[in-house]
Amino acid sequence: MSRYLTPLLIVAALYVGWDHFNGMRDAQAISSARTEIVASAFRDQRSGLQVSGTGVVDRVLSDDNDGSRHQRFILRLSSGQTLLVAHNIDVAPRIAALEEGDTVAFNSVYEWNAKGGVVHWTHRDPSGQHAAGWLTHNGETYQ
Repeated sequence: MSRYLTPLLIVAALYVGWDHFNGMRDAQAISSARTEIVASAFRDQRSGLQVSGTGVVDRVLSDDNDGSRHQRFILRLSSGQTLLVAHNIDVAPRIAALEEGDTVAFNSVYEWNAKGGVVHWTHRDPSGQHAAGWLTHNGETYQ
């Protein structure tokens, strides 16, 4: 019986490993496509696009307290492009303990600017007229 068990375990391990590899490759392709959508919007100077992706916090900025209050930080995408995140903290909770080097995923609206762009609408729409956005940091979603 053990004569058959070892080859069976090897085949099972290879199958699981291959499936995991394909899943990682698919996730990388999706991430790359999302990054390309943001890069294309920047290149074409387009605004008002619903975008999603993941980046690393490059800098944590002071809050913008003029009008609606916004938590602000700079994300660097895998492409090297930077985005200013303007997260409305009058509508959604502030991201607690946000630090440089942290990874943040986003679903939001992109607005072009010469420095890489701004993403906002990182929250639900209280009036229900706009697609809800979100930010995810350390396993928590803020919207």
